[in-house]
Amino acid sequence: MWSATHETAGTAYLVRHLLNTAIGMALAVGVARLGHHGLRLVAPWLYAASILGLIAVLTPLGVTINGSRSWIPVIAGFTVQPSEFAKLGLALVLGFVFADRWERRVAPGNRDVALGWILAAVPVALIMLQPDLGSAVVLGALAFVVIAVAGAPRRWVVGVAVLGVGLVVAALTTPLLSEYQRDRLLAFMDPSADPQGIGYQTRQVRLAIGSGGWSGQGYMEGPQTQGGFIPFQLNDFIFSVAGEELGFIGAAGLLVLLSFIVVRVFVVAGRSGDAFGRFVGVGVGTWLAFQVFQNVGMNLGVMPVTGLPLPFVSYGGSSMFASWLAIGVVNAAYAAGHPDRR
Repeated sequence: MWSATHETAGTAYLVRHLLNTAIGMALAVGVARLGHHGLRLVAPWLYAASILGLIAVLTPLGVTINGSRSWIPVIAGFTVQPSEFAKLGLALVLGFVFADRWERRVAPGNRDVALGWILAAVPVALIMLQPDLGSAVVLGALAFVVIAVAGAPRRWVVGVAVLGVGLVVAALTTPLLSEYQRDRLLAFMDPSADPQGIGYQTRQVRLAIGSGGWSGQGYMEGPQTQGGFIPFQLNDFIFSVAGEELGFIGAAGLLVLLSFIVVRVFVVAGRSGDAFGRFVGVGVGTWLAFQVFQNVGMNLGVMPVTGLPLPFVSYGGSSMFASWLAIGVVNAAYAAGHPDRR
């Protein structure tokens, strides 16, 4: 973050990023201390709060940035992005809904699965109104995996998978998304189609990462990074800094660290003492894994540009807070069945 921003903003973004990280870690500790029963009790309320945030952003309280009405200004130039917290809210409420039947060793029926998908469809629909296809797809993937793991009938799993593919196709071929959003999604296949916009960004990112070689240009020595040639490098394209300045070895090391977090979340989910912790862990792990894959993929030019941040790395308070809250939630759910490991 410092390398990506110090030429234009000095230490301003570095200080904010460190502050966001410290607050996020404090939130994680606080949520972990809430405990399993407290977490399970407030899960529906946290989901409801996230829905209210998604509704609020569509009112005059919200602001439009880069074609998407996804932020609510607060104080001192800071903004809140409700869609980030909706991911956590959905993981919690799905765990709440399916845990009871799992613990009674009863397979979820059609009514339970339908309820799960309705709970997922509400935030997805609100986010698509912004529009923000990237976050909507994350929520869809999270819900799909949790509901499948909960034991949904195969016809539901297959049917929803087909419906999801159809919705993505419709988003790319109909006015469901703005022209700006469609350009961001499709330009990765042909950057020349939008040479002054997203096509320019993707070309510069590929050039930066490709020039890094094995060991990189050196920290704070990347020509593309330090020259300011890559728009949104502090959030959407933060991975390009690692690729250019730290090279393949450094970028791979960053991916190893992020993969370790994701794998540990899934391991904790598998070892959880009850179904609620298991389902919440699966939801959080799916969310983080998908965002890492999508963000790195769009930096490498093999995935559409959706604007999803790289968890724990990209600049943005909402993303940082939500990611750390997710870690705290997983720890709280796990500790319920392992009181000696709190």
